[in-house]
Amino acid sequence: MKITFLTPGTGSYYCGACMRDNALANALIQAGHEAELLPMYLPLMLDEASQGMENETPIFFGGINIFLQQKFSMFRHSPAWMDRALNRPNLLRSAAKRSHMTSARTHGAMCLEMLKLDGDVFEKELKKLYSWINDTGVPDVLCLSTALQAGFAREVKKQWDIPILLCFQGEDSFLDSLPDEYRDDCWQLMSDRCRDADAMLAPSNSYGRMMEERMGLGSGSIAVHPNGINLDGYSAPRKLDSPAIGFLARMCEVKGLGLLVDAFIHLRTNLGDASTRLKIAGAVTLGDVAFIDKLKAKLSTAGLTDSVDWHPNISRDEKLKFLNELSLFSVPVQYEEAFGLYAIEAMAASVPIVQPDHSAFPELVEATGGGICVPIETAVDLAGAWNELLRSPERLKEMGERGRLGVEKRFSMEAMKDSFIDVMESLLQSKNV
Repeated sequence: MKITFLTPGTGSYYCGACMRDNALANALIQAGHEAELLPMYLPLMLDEASQGMENETPIFFGGINIFLQQKFSMFRHSPAWMDRALNRPNLLRSAAKRSHMTSARTHGAMCLEMLKLDGDVFEKELKKLYSWINDTGVPDVLCLSTALQAGFAREVKKQWDIPILLCFQGEDSFLDSLPDEYRDDCWQLMSDRCRDADAMLAPSNSYGRMMEERMGLGSGSIAVHPNGINLDGYSAPRKLDSPAIGFLARMCEVKGLGLLVDAFIHLRTNLGDASTRLKIAGAVTLGDVAFIDKLKAKLSTAGLTDSVDWHPNISRDEKLKFLNELSLFSVPVQYEEAFGLYAIEAMAASVPIVQPDHSAFPELVEATGGGICVPIETAVDLAGAWNELLRSPERLKEMGERGRLGVEKRFSMEAMKDSFIDVMESLLQSKNV
């Protein structure tokens, strides 16, 4: 069968949904299926090669074009050469860095129009997408990478009689950050448009149930399909001269980076730990720099600057090396995390995780045995959990081994692919009945 993924890009930093779609497309192709990855808004930042996206594949609904078309009606009739010029990947990356093109606070009107998609605002962009799909072959199933693309379900079905699969992946935090005049309307419109999809998937049970409640959907409307990763290159941590705690996510407040730094300061200054290091890696945008500078100043005041390593915007190879140098791993997120791919990556490298006792994390720990979930309301709570585990090296080793085996069984690229094929076959059977 042929499956086409519409995948929103981020331009200059890695995105869990992009990496999930790419890993899934690669696995489907290796299994003999056709899979096509169509980037939207901004270029995709991937941590491994893509078999489902050709070099000549354009970016659909390019961020600059749709911004201009939404703001100024004259750009809805601009010539094709101008659209292509504004869709150049390097230009889009540069614009995203400068203008925070993925920021919810500045894109309420655009979000609303993308969820509608039934007027003339983006008619030109829809026609470009339809033309490409007609030329390359209509898929058996169209997969929407995020529920923020739910507007496509109704419109695409006007063109082709194909099933639409819609995936959830952290939409609530984006919508909740919209300006007041757009927030409720976008929530309502997304709830309405999601019902046009033939199936809906969430990466965790907790997120699926939460989104059902918030959108007024019946229990079980959203099925669970966990994310998976390519396990090639992951290895157990090497023997370290001193313990190291790691963080791998976007370096921002909502991912809990401030709490993590405060916990590390407490561990080193109040709990008698004289040797543990803190290693921080992940995406950094221009909007994150001021926050990071404040944290570095706080570490300097505590005399711990030399005990912390910073690794912004690392590649896949750098990520694998980074994980290989950790004893423990924590990303103490401050919101309802839909999945937390970084937790799977840490456990794949046999690194135990210490995560909040909410969101998807209890499910991940129960499925793998690769860590613990604890109440993390304060930095003292987090530091205490670290300290207890760091004093039990045998327990850490056992957790790491269980985590790796659990990921191999439940969260590998192969496991994700097999589960996804089951969903696709069920969709196609239902359509043919």
